[in-house]
Amino acid sequence: MQQMIPSKIARISGSSISGLMGCWLLAFCLLASAPAFGATAPVRVKIGTASITASTLTLWIAQEQGMFKKQGVEVETILIRGGPTLVASLVSGDTPLAFTTGVSFLGAAVQGVEVKMFTSVSEKVSWKLMAAPKIKTAQDLHGKKIGVSSIVGTTWLNSMLALEQLGLEPKRDNIIFLQTGDPVTMAHALEAGRVDAAVLDPVQSRQLGIKGFSLVVDLLKANVVFPGLGLGTTRSYVDKNTAIVEKVVTALTESLAFVFQPANKDVVLKSMMKNMRMNDQAAAEEGYQDQIATLNRKPYPSLEGMRNAQRLMALQNPKIGGLKTEELIDARFVRKLDESGFIDRLYGAPQTPKR
Repeated sequence: MQQMIPSKIARISGSSISGLMGCWLLAFCLLASAPAFGATAPVRVKIGTASITASTLTLWIAQEQGMFKKQGVEVETILIRGGPTLVASLVSGDTPLAFTTGVSFLGAAVQGVEVKMFTSVSEKVSWKLMAAPKIKTAQDLHGKKIGVSSIVGTTWLNSMLALEQLGLEPKRDNIIFLQTGDPVTMAHALEAGRVDAAVLDPVQSRQLGIKGFSLVVDLLKANVVFPGLGLGTTRSYVDKNTAIVEKVVTALTESLAFVFQPANKDVVLKSMMKNMRMNDQAAAEEGYQDQIATLNRKPYPSLEGMRNAQRLMALQNPKIGGLKTEELIDARFVRKLDESGFIDRLYGAPQTPKR
């Protein structure tokens, strides 16, 4: 018996060891298939934008070049045509963040919605007033129809800025604004003769110019200030999701630096042409050059641009004139990046693009 006991123990131990090895193997497989220890799943967030224009370039680049992913954010961009519809989606929470102009945020604020604008990629306008071939002067626009996306929207405001440059006043000069849809639809309406003029982005303007349409006003040369495209949301969202907003602002700021670097030009042009569904290399080149000329290296939201938009929008809705525009601006995230030296370092270190 004394000799059998060790043998029995040995058999039991061997069985136990085999079982333990099986458990360890299973555990190893589970660990191998799981995320690395300490890693967290990316935060998912939707960003709405109202139109497809060259000005949306930095949003596309941040997505395509992995800037959002680098910050631990998985972004889905949603095209919601028209500023008012985009604001409605923002308020409902369907798209908690918006990449749009200050005009949309002013429109939301006058409805009693507490909104904040955190960035602005530009405070200059590179859009151009294009008109039918027979229209050459300000006088020729009397009694004509100008296509816009919506009344008191961004394209309407750009049109008002262009008319100011020409010394025209819509009511006095019998100029009618006709809502035709987003900028792409506006260009089609002008080409089809449904409207006589429209303010369009540089890419669309060049394409129409080649076909003989008239360039009446170049707003870039007019040097007007405007609250360009930028990131914003409701106050309640940023209060509850400060870290998410900061990550998105950081990614968009890095995207700006990427666009500015000459070495990335081919990648930027490719993105522009893909997203705008165009094959005109020369038009894309012109759009790129206009972006380089107007983009802010440090995307602080523009208070001066917001006030200029407020001035014109108040002509249609006097209540807008009573808004405190400084309360719509929230530059804390850009300021933090700036004061930390993060932005300056971006322009000192070339970024390797994804091809």
